[in-house]
Amino acid sequence: MSQKIFQHAADIAKEISASVQQINADQIEELITRIVQSDAIFLAGGGRSGLMIRAFAMRLMQMGYKVHVVGDTVTPAIGARDLLLIGSGSGETQSLVSMAQKAKGIGSAVAVVTVNPESRIGKLSDAIVRLPGTTKEQNQGSLVTVQPMASLFEQTMLIALDAVILRLMEMKELHSENMFGLHANLE
Repeated sequence: MSQKIFQHAADIAKEISASVQQINADQIEELITRIVQSDAIFLAGGGRSGLMIRAFAMRLMQMGYKVHVVGDTVTPAIGARDLLLIGSGSGETQSLVSMAQKAKGIGSAVAVVTVNPESRIGKLSDAIVRLPGTTKEQNQGSLVTVQPMASLFEQTMLIALDAVILRLMEMKELHSENMFGLHANLE
């Protein structure tokens, strides 16, 4: 039984590796530029994509960026010099589309990490990071996966956004030790 678990884990690792190889570096650099130029970064996503976005928000906060997760009770109003970053495989989740429309109406920049750059959120975005994978509704895309629903997209998003953090750390000449000063201390 445990051998089967290890085989599944190996299959997942191979899929993630193949997926990461397809990420467009120019799209990642554009996202980094948008982050650096923003007064504040607002992050949103639903379901498991939302969990990946929250992980990214935590690391940005630990680097000293002004970060807010949309939907938290203490999230302030977004402004024209801010960035809304959405993680959405389909790019069609209605609540996220509405957020993107509202942000654009205010004059904020919008960025999306998605499987579907031609989606409604993609069309509203100033920066798009297209990741391979599938959405929860289908198992078609640039990679075939043994995993359920949008798992490969969500895993690839976490890895890609962690790579963004590493690049931002290089740019700011930060190390993990520097970031511990902003790590949660009420745990």
